[in-house]
Amino acid sequence: MPISIAAALLLWGRVRGPQPLQLLSRLAMLLFCQFTAVMMVFIMVNNANLIYGSWDDLLGTGNHVRAVPKVPADGANGTSNDNKRPKVVQAFKGVGDPKVPNDVQTTDLKGQLSGIDGEVLVWLPPQYNDPAYKDKTFPVVELLPGWPGSSKTWYGTLKVSDQLKPMMQKGEVSPFILISPRTNLLGDTVDTGCADVPGKVNADTWLARDVPQMVLDNFRADPSADRWAVAGYSAGGHCAAKLALEHPDRYRAGISLSGYNDPAGEDKSLTAKDPHLREISNPLNILKNAAQPPKVALYMSGNKGDGYEAAEAMKAAAKAPTTVLPVETTGPHASDVWKPMIPSIFTWLTGIIPANH
Repeated sequence: MPISIAAALLLWGRVRGPQPLQLLSRLAMLLFCQFTAVMMVFIMVNNANLIYGSWDDLLGTGNHVRAVPKVPADGANGTSNDNKRPKVVQAFKGVGDPKVPNDVQTTDLKGQLSGIDGEVLVWLPPQYNDPAYKDKTFPVVELLPGWPGSSKTWYGTLKVSDQLKPMMQKGEVSPFILISPRTNLLGDTVDTGCADVPGKVNADTWLARDVPQMVLDNFRADPSADRWAVAGYSAGGHCAAKLALEHPDRYRAGISLSGYNDPAGEDKSLTAKDPHLREISNPLNILKNAAQPPKVALYMSGNKGDGYEAAEAMKAAAKAPTTVLPVETTGPHASDVWKPMIPSIFTWLTGIIPANH
C-alpha cells in the first residue's frame, strides 16, 4: 500500500491531457490505493488467522478432487479392511511457513479410496523419538479447521503443539500424535460438509479412512479406535461430531468448538443443500438413529446462540455408553476463544484416552 500511495503522489501532478481524462486518471489512482489498502488488510488478517493456505484456496483454483470413485465398503461388523491395502510410505518435509512450528511436518497424500489429493500436517509428541518409547505406539487426534480454513491453523493460530508440548513433557496430557488434513477441497464456494457426496466429493472417506491409514502406515500410531479422537472448530466442529458418531469403530472421542448440528449452519455446505444429506449428516440425527448408542465421548462447547444449544440437545439425546459434555463459552466465534481452551480440552481428552506407557 505505501508504494501505491507514493506512486499516486508522484504521478498526481504529472497527469496530462483533457480535463475529463485527468479526472479519470486520478480517480483510477485513488481506486488503486483503496484496492491495495483492502488487500493489505485482508492479507494481514489471513496471515494472522491462516484462513486460506494458499492463493489457490482463495481463488478456488486448487484441484484436490482427482476423482469421485465408488467407495468400497468397510469390513463386517464395523471392522476396517483398510489396513489390508498395500502400505503407502510417504515423504515428509517442513511446512515452510514461519507461523507454523518447525517440528510440524507435511506430506502430499493421494487418497487411494477417496480420489482426493491434499496435504496432511503431522506433529509428533516429545516422547515419540525418545529411545525409551521406541517400541511404543501413540494415540492420535485428527484436527479439522473451520471453513474456509487451512490445515495450518491449529498449529499456527491456535498454537496447539506449542501449548501441549510442555504439558506432555510433564505428563499432564497424553502424548498424542496430532494430524491436520486438508479440508478445503472444492475451492472457496463450496464446503464439503465432510461428507461423501456422490459425483462431487468423498470427503468423509478422505478424512476417516485415507488420512488415518496413511498415519498408521508411516508412524507408530495405535490402530485401536479407543486411541483416536477428532477435533474441530466451527464447521470443523460439526465435522468432528459427525465423524466420531458415524465411525465409532475409528474414533473414541469427538471435540466440537462452536460447532453446529444442522449442516445449514454453513449455508455453503453441500450437505445443507440436499434434504436427504442434510438429514443424515446432522450429528443429532446420527445419534438418535444409531442401532445402538456408540461408545463415543463428545466435548461440545459454544456460546449461547453459537453452538451451546446444539451441545445441550446432544446431551439430552445421549444414552450410555455415549457421553456428551456441554461447555458454555463467552466471546466471539473466533480463535481468541478457542486457543486458550486447548489445555483444558486435552486434559479432558486424556481422561478419555489416557497415556498407556
